[in-house]
Amino acid sequence: MKVDTSLDQKVKLPLFTLRVGVFIVMFMWVIDKFLNPVHTASVWDRYYNIENIGTFVSYAAGVIQGSILFAFLLGLAKRYSYGLIFIMHLISTISPISKYLNPFQAPNLLFFAAFPMLSACFALYILRDNDTLLSPFSKT
Repeated sequence: MKVDTSLDQKVKLPLFTLRVGVFIVMFMWVIDKFLNPVHTASVWDRYYNIENIGTFVSYAAGVIQGSILFAFLLGLAKRYSYGLIFIMHLISTISPISKYLNPFQAPNLLFFAAFPMLSACFALYILRDNDTLLSPFSKT
């Protein structure tokens, strides 16, 4: 029996693990919107200059973000779900720009962890057609 060692076969597992890893991180953000809407309001105020969003907006954002996130996990409408995941993380990465300008003031160094995840989101978007492992909906 011949083993398929083509690049397409080799990237399936790494892309799958990236997809699951990104999902886990972003799913925690979704859960936070429901369990701690005050924290969500604080983040939106501090980093996006959107004040007083209230519990309903936090929940609505959680539902929308969660829907996109589960579409991403399942490989639904990849061009859109992977693209929206990338855009959401891009916005959350560039929003705290002041943290990057003073990296050694605690806890600012932790914000730099957003860049490898942003790279993972970008790689998943670009390679979305190759990300088919355990994705029942592998069409773009």
